Amino acid sequence: MSNKITTYIREVRAELAKVQWPWDDSERGFKRYKELWDSTLVVIIAMLLVGGYISFFDFVTINVVGYLTHP
Repeated sequence: MSNKITTYIREVRAELAKVQWPWDDSERGFKRYKELWDSTLVVIIAMLLVGGYISFFDFVTINVVGYLTHP
């Protein structure tokens, strides 16, 4: 059992060494995470736009169906 755990940890460390992290190790402070912040901002803006798009068409659909089915 211990051999499997050791092998697993060794393989995880090897895979993590291959990862390209979204920051530069030579920079310090918030500059180090600039790419990460920029990507996060893009995702938040995209979520707001898609949410607004879906909400708008949901509102329109509800009102159209309500108008057509109202006696």
